[in-house]
Amino acid sequence: MLQKAGIRAKAVLVAKIYNKGLIISCQSKQGHTSGEAINLMTVDAERIGDFGWYIHDPWMAVLNVFLGLAILYKNLGFASFAALVAIGLVMLANLPLGSLQEKFQEKLMEWKDKRMKAASEVLRNMRILKLQAWEMKFLSKIIELRNVEAGWLRKSLYTIAITTFVFWVAPTFVSMVTFGACMLLGIALESGKVLSSLVTFRILRGPIYSLPDTFTFIYQTKVSLDQIASFIRLDDLHPDAIEKLARGSSKTAIEIVDGTFSWDVASPNPTLKDISMSVSHEWYEVVLEACSLKKDLEILPFGDQTVIGERGINLSWGQKQRIQIARALYQDADIYLFDDPFSAVDAHTGSHLYRECLLRLLASKTVIYMTHQVEFLPASDLILVMKDGRIAQAGKYNNILNSGTDFMELVGAHQDILSTLDSIVAKSVLENLAISEEDKETEHGQNGKGDDIVGQRKGQCVQEEEREKGRVGLSVYWKYITTAYGGALVPFILLAQDVAPPVSGSTLITVYVALAIGCSFCILARALLLVAAWYKSATILFNRMHFCIFRAPMSFFDATPSGRILNRASTDQSALDLDVPNQLGNFAFLMIELLGIIAVMSQVAWQVFIVFVPVIATCIWLQVKSNKLISKTSSIGWSVQSSMSDIFFETISGSATIRSFDQESRFIETSVKLIDGHSRPKFYNAAALEWLCLRLYMLSAITFIFSLVFLIFAPPGTIDPSVAGLAVTYGLTLNISQGRFIWNLCRMENSIISVERIFQYTSIPSKLPLVIETNRPNNDWPLHGQVDIRDLQV
Repeated sequence: MLQKAGIRAKAVLVAKIYNKGLIISCQSKQGHTSGEAINLMTVDAERIGDFGWYIHDPWMAVLNVFLGLAILYKNLGFASFAALVAIGLVMLANLPLGSLQEKFQEKLMEWKDKRMKAASEVLRNMRILKLQAWEMKFLSKIIELRNVEAGWLRKSLYTIAITTFVFWVAPTFVSMVTFGACMLLGIALESGKVLSSLVTFRILRGPIYSLPDTFTFIYQTKVSLDQIASFIRLDDLHPDAIEKLARGSSKTAIEIVDGTFSWDVASPNPTLKDISMSVSHEWYEVVLEACSLKKDLEILPFGDQTVIGERGINLSWGQKQRIQIARALYQDADIYLFDDPFSAVDAHTGSHLYRECLLRLLASKTVIYMTHQVEFLPASDLILVMKDGRIAQAGKYNNILNSGTDFMELVGAHQDILSTLDSIVAKSVLENLAISEEDKETEHGQNGKGDDIVGQRKGQCVQEEEREKGRVGLSVYWKYITTAYGGALVPFILLAQDVAPPVSGSTLITVYVALAIGCSFCILARALLLVAAWYKSATILFNRMHFCIFRAPMSFFDATPSGRILNRASTDQSALDLDVPNQLGNFAFLMIELLGIIAVMSQVAWQVFIVFVPVIATCIWLQVKSNKLISKTSSIGWSVQSSMSDIFFETISGSATIRSFDQESRFIETSVKLIDGHSRPKFYNAAALEWLCLRLYMLSAITFIFSLVFLIFAPPGTIDPSVAGLAVTYGLTLNISQGRFIWNLCRMENSIISVERIFQYTSIPSKLPLVIETNRPNNDWPLHGQVDIRDLQV
């Protein structure tokens, strides 16, 4: 139920952020890019949804502590109060660490948002950067932002390491204080009391060990909630800014009274001011013909089914403009606003658009258009001449032509164009008559290609994202482990794993203290070494991925939506920064602990293996069987999330266009379907994991019951009671350790997909090297100011 609630919470937050992106005001949008919104939807909302894994850990830990203290009080009397004081000191030590962790997490997310904002702007203008050869310069800017972010990441990781050290040392520290108090109070440390106390301490290890991850995740979740709340609180567009009336209810189509408009909200001077005006009041093929698009569709590989790349990347400027005009015409609206609609087309096409669109199809509509080409003004009902942001003249063409000098100068500069236009228009009429029959013949053939085009996507500009099938290969783990220092720190991290010192009634307290201190230093060394490898791996993979992206040819950006790239830089990189190394380390440590428990129990009674071996085989079979579903659903979930990022990025970037066409409801409905499509595999993944854990817990319980029955009914003298008690002490933790081991294994295999996805982007084919040593010119090159271009292909 908690997993289901977490998935629903994430879905609600993503939908809320998406809907907010459609109604956010222009002023607020200038300070927040699409990349930041993607970061909120993919990283912060995901973290809040995953909080369900940890929501019960705090109160369960407190309950276990109090139950453990009650057992200690029964066995050791007033010495248990020393344990209570020790646990209180451990909790107090976490308060400053928690405050630092929250501060570092806020700074980390702040600089991550800045980096994502810069990355979003760079990807939006990558073609310009490529043409100017500025990729490396802007890559250095991204790296600079990442270095600041990595500084806060390093501080956060080392704080996590110290927190982990404090809590992992806590059980040993509590036991030391408790046994020391027993010696001071004169309480005899009998074998039964010591073993019973050790069992209690080992039971307390589980909840206490989980507290660092729990507290860290709580701080991260709080920061994510604050980030989302600050975005939700941004100003919206005023809902009453535009009043919509029913058709025919008013004689006035558009009315502006003393309007002030500004494109730069930070500027004290508006772009337009004191604007006042009042203006009185089958299809698909017609629109294509009016916008001169039929010939263009014949050239495109899939006709009108061709996928247009991000920001129309596979179209010319003229084609983009004519498609935008066609899209507006197809809506059959009452009012049309055009911003210089003839700027990107030649004279012949411009005259065709003017004649067919404005004078014919929109003859009965209200049309407001801005243009610098005065040859398209004579048929206008009202002309406003702008100067210095104000209306200088207003009226019909002939009236303002005779009333002032500003418009006369503008018209005079276009006299040559106006004279040439007449001959062009006359010629175009003859050409249109000549090709009209040809258009009729090709019209049917063009429509007939639709059935063949549907479903053919391999030739499209934008391809579907590649998704690896099956389990993540061991090569991915090996490449990731050896990324930092060639994997040299891995043996030291494993060797630094602590082994809890066994204690019997005859063990001297000084020896126990010495062993406990040694284990504490091992834990600290392990935490610091893990953080060092953790930070180094994240930094190296970030630099490799971004270098490959910036050195990729322009064809890669034509075929890859920006949202897909940003998803790698936000969600997957965040997993490398905060999750993957910790899960790998926990998996290794839990495996060592589980093997230690098995070794201790096997030393007591080898007969336990009669049940233990088939149980282990069954566990492996269950894990392999369930992991097929877990891996597949995880892969599908990542792929769907990448598609969500693509669409969300394009939607938020084009929110103004969506609002102008009044299509918010359609896009919101699409986003809800995508969110549901992402939630389903995530829920199936969680259900499969819970199914596996339940069966593993049952099998481990059966193993422990069998061992306990064997130890109880063994013939007297067969097993030393102290050794048997030690085996029971370890056996009680077998259930918890095995469940945590399998749980971490499945979580690790889910998160390692992020590493695999980043490795995909570290092997993107790049352009030629920036410097070719064999072709490097001399220092005095060039001797002459001449450039020869040979065999250029664009």
